Amino acid sequence: AKTKDDDSDHNVEFAAGNVKLITTKEAWDQSLEEARRDDKIVIANFSATWCGPCKMIAPYYSELSEKYTSMMFLLVDVDELTDFSTSWDIKATPTFFFLKDGQQIDKLVGANKPELQKKIVAINDSVPETKQ
Repeated sequence: AKTKDDDSDHNVEFAAGNVKLITTKEAWDQSLEEARRDDKIVIANFSATWCGPCKMIAPYYSELSEKYTSMMFLLVDVDELTDFSTSWDIKATPTFFFLKDGQQIDKLVGANKPELQKKIVAINDSVPETKQ
């Protein structure tokens, strides 16, 4: 049986469900390109593995990713992508950005479950059901 090695394990808990872990700028660009092609709203969760609130909301974020499959759920590790995160002006982790065609349509700062769900539901309801 494999022992729970906290260090190598941290990515797993952060990127469960349909959440894609983004650790390179290329992966980010690729995901956004894919989302644009499939007409998906992107939710980008800028988190840090050492951040308590990030850890707390990660499983919930994964849960949401399985429920709202019409959206693309990304998780950006701010330590892996320091300059990139700085360009997004991240003041606190977690920060969630909601993007349509690469443009920010909404934002949420902090591990606020009800607020995160509310925003996702609102966006989900505003998107017409297209190709399944």
